Amino acid sequence: MLGVDNDRRQKLLKTFHPLTAIAVTPQAVKLLLPVVETLTGKLLLSKSLAEELELGKNSLVETYGDSLATAVAERWNNHQAFIFGLATGAVVRLIAPLLQSKQSDPAVLVVDAMGQSVISLLSGHQGGGDRLAQIVAEQLQAKAILTGGANGLGQIAVDCLGIPFGWRKGKGDWTAVSSALAAQKLVGVTQTAGLTLWQNHLPPGHGFTFSGTKETTATLLITVQESNLEKLNKPMAPWHPRLLWIGVGCVRGTDLALLERALLEVLERENLSPLAIAGLASVHLKADEVGMQQFAQKYDLPFFTFPPEQLAAQAVPNPSEVVLQEVGTPSVAEAAALTAAQMYSQGGKLIAEKVIVKQHNQAVTVAIAKGEREYIGKPGQLWLVGTGPGELSQISPAARTAIREADVLIGYGLYLDLIDPLRRPGQICETFPLTQERQRCQRAIELAQWGLTVAVLSSGDCGIYGMAGLVLEELEKLNWDGQTPAVEVFPGISAFQAAAARVGAPLMHDFCAISLSDLLTPKEKILQRLTAAAQADFVTALYNPKSQKRTELIEQAQAIFLQWRSPTTPVALVRSVYRQDETIVRTTLAAMLNFPIDMLTVVLIGNSNTYNYQDYLITPRGYYANA
Repeated sequence: MLGVDNDRRQKLLKTFHPLTAIAVTPQAVKLLLPVVETLTGKLLLSKSLAEELELGKNSLVETYGDSLATAVAERWNNHQAFIFGLATGAVVRLIAPLLQSKQSDPAVLVVDAMGQSVISLLSGHQGGGDRLAQIVAEQLQAKAILTGGANGLGQIAVDCLGIPFGWRKGKGDWTAVSSALAAQKLVGVTQTAGLTLWQNHLPPGHGFTFSGTKETTATLLITVQESNLEKLNKPMAPWHPRLLWIGVGCVRGTDLALLERALLEVLERENLSPLAIAGLASVHLKADEVGMQQFAQKYDLPFFTFPPEQLAAQAVPNPSEVVLQEVGTPSVAEAAALTAAQMYSQGGKLIAEKVIVKQHNQAVTVAIAKGEREYIGKPGQLWLVGTGPGELSQISPAARTAIREADVLIGYGLYLDLIDPLRRPGQICETFPLTQERQRCQRAIELAQWGLTVAVLSSGDCGIYGMAGLVLEELEKLNWDGQTPAVEVFPGISAFQAAAARVGAPLMHDFCAISLSDLLTPKEKILQRLTAAAQADFVTALYNPKSQKRTELIEQAQAIFLQWRSPTTPVALVRSVYRQDETIVRTTLAAMLNFPIDMLTVVLIGNSNTYNYQDYLITPRGYYANA
């Protein structure tokens, strides 16, 4: 990930910000300083150690006085992650007085003195410590030590399952449900709300059953309803998809207490969980209503308002002439709930018609609509990732991190198979055939617009015959504003670079790449470019040189180059570079068609100065010859 600009790193790793690493020895400083630079965090040192190492003016370094315990305690409640270069026992004693709950404690990692192991010590699931440990381990070329039961079995973490979709955790015995999965016992799933996309991407041996006929040890509920724990005879944990849109109207100046009472009474009457609320909605005139703003802030909800003419267009069961005269629409609560569901949840229907709650000279009107798709509540991201030629070691650290962190991976099946060891259990992976590149783009954009972080994978470099351009073209068609969803491009080693590296240094002077596929480019244009490249004496890499149905273009390419190059010009045929079935043939321009060539082959044609020495293709840099 070194070399990636700070803005990109912060977006990629925002889950872990703010982050602090702690070192107490020069060796730990040596290990952790590059880590905090990559993660855009801070390195915490004692003043004396910072002075000894002359790091007092380094912008990445913060210092403390006599007490490390005090320095950590001051940061504990507002930090997302800590990385300690200390003995594990010392870290345990240091953080023990600060521990509160797995829902709120930051992620804590421990790096051993030699940088060989990175231990995820605390908040491995909900705090993201396990993922952060893998990221740090990759940078240090170390081993990530993950001790959670789900990790050892390759299972999904049940207490993290709903996070990508914006679901909220209800009250339940989460520890018992997680323990049942870790003990490889069946956990029954009852899902009555929210998309079931996650169910299709569970890892083997996931431990869930969706059939009520099997005997289970615990239950996972996914519902908008409030669960009655007393009626259950086994451990239960509920996720609440945010599907409920609360339409609200009120007399000007209605206080928070009455608003809260009215909203909670209606939810209780309908047996709906407050955790399933997606947001509040009202008419524009109520945008500055203090009580509504306070409720939204207290329950961490968005508050949307709409113009009266937009609300007036909604068909509602209980319109009011009085309301129409006062605010310009016959309905506020019902119409606002429906409008919000349609705009932010792909449609919906009223499940609770308006209820009016009065107290003295104040009054609140409440209605509830249920959306078609849960509200995630965060902007989506599109990560366009180049995975290199096919070997995991050839993938950049930034791209590896993007693959691990993405909610969804989209790509051709072979590409997903090649990066399988980097995938998280339960990570959504969608495959598309080679001929459905635009469908891939459209699906990725759809999911990112919903609020998910989607990585679109291309082999080689995503911006060289890859998916990056197609995704941006599709966004342009949708009048994308350049901001939402956010787009980041993660380059990879292109096939022609990888092929060149396997045969020497043939690209040391001017070069070009030409695809011989005429699916997207007219054949006449391809021949024109081949002629120009041959005539200009470029070292040339040919992509997609030959398929079962398309055999003549590679023959025409050879004929064109033979007009301008010697028949003995070195040529390399590199197939499936850096993959298990890699083959390399070193030949000449005249003999190149005597060997197998297919769509997985990159053909490297040298220029007039390229030569072969000890099976290494070398193209001189030219200007040295005149030195």
